[in-house]
Amino acid sequence: MIVSNGKVLIIDDQPARAKALADFLADNGFQVQMVADVSSYAHSLGEDSELDVILCELDLKDFSWFDARHLLRAMDVQVPLIMFCDVAEVDKIMTALKLGARDFFLRPVEDKSSLVKSIERCVRERNMRRDLQVSRERLEAANIELRGTVKVLEQDQQAGRQVQLRMLPVTPMALNDYVFSHTVMPSLYLSGDFTDYFTVGKSHVIFFMADVSGHGSSSAFATVLLKNLFARKRSDYMRRDDDAIMNPLVMLHHANKELLDLGLDKFATMVVGLLDMDANTLRYSIAGHLPLPVLVCDAGARYLEGEGSTVGMMEDVEYEEHLLQLPDRFTLGVFSDGILEILPPDNLIEKEKYFLNVFEQKADSPEQLVTYLGLDRVEPAPDDIAALFVTKGG
Repeated sequence: MIVSNGKVLIIDDQPARAKALADFLADNGFQVQMVADVSSYAHSLGEDSELDVILCELDLKDFSWFDARHLLRAMDVQVPLIMFCDVAEVDKIMTALKLGARDFFLRPVEDKSSLVKSIERCVRERNMRRDLQVSRERLEAANIELRGTVKVLEQDQQAGRQVQLRMLPVTPMALNDYVFSHTVMPSLYLSGDFTDYFTVGKSHVIFFMADVSGHGSSSAFATVLLKNLFARKRSDYMRRDDDAIMNPLVMLHHANKELLDLGLDKFATMVVGLLDMDANTLRYSIAGHLPLPVLVCDAGARYLEGEGSTVGMMEDVEYEEHLLQLPDRFTLGVFSDGILEILPPDNLIEKEKYFLNVFEQKADSPEQLVTYLGLDRVEPAPDDIAALFVTKGG
């Protein structure tokens, strides 16, 4: 095999011998340079050198390899070295090895094909090192670009997080004897869990909890859509006599259609409630949400009943609407399923029992529940966690 464009440097203080070797290598397709005095060689022999291999005479006149070790260290020689000598003495071979020689040949070189193969191996090594260096530089450039992209993404996510936080309602919000409050903990910058509550007219409050599938930006976008849906329907009620916002079941159907039309392959579990403060009643609908809302009063704690398909998964869905007469004193807690990830029991049934027991024992205030459940200590959260509380007479 003849290697084209392999660049060889011959170091020999005998011009005739150097020329004979140069002619032989040129005939075999190598590009050759010759130099008689290694100490005066001014070109780079480092990693960026254009040379592929150095063929060097070990016995140079008036030159000591031992004395030149500092010079060689300063030159940072990275080009493969093949050395030649007239005698096979142990100390000369050891000197060649200490200089880092890849190969060693006795003069006269009887097997010149072995010399060519040795040079070809050095050329291949240099080419591989160059390819590796190019790959390393590309990787470093890609890493720099990636770090820049990640930084921009983090800034975008942080900005999105601030926008999402501003979308949340005031907490706590006190209306007559009722207090509404919430806690949202994203597993990433942005959350797929969202809650909202607002007044409609003088005596009604609408609230909802949504747990959108997945995490991050696309899930957060779906929460923006749901927030906008409820805001639009509130406006329609006040300006167009459209009473959809007063019907939790109807709002679930609207949410189902909007998520399907969004085309992001996102679905969500939801709880939608309408609180009548004058009558102290709650109308609500549930769309595949776990855990179910928990109502705590003097009689104890219990899960509210209700079932239905998630919104955004299929067109033909059925939901139920329930009407509940509320006690004079109560706490209603609605959580996204991220809370189940941090509860101690191993299986879902035991988690639900534990969760209900926490409400039985620690429902004196939402703050006490948050602390007992460890929401103020979970960082980072394994999943998005949202909590909505409605209390009366506490």
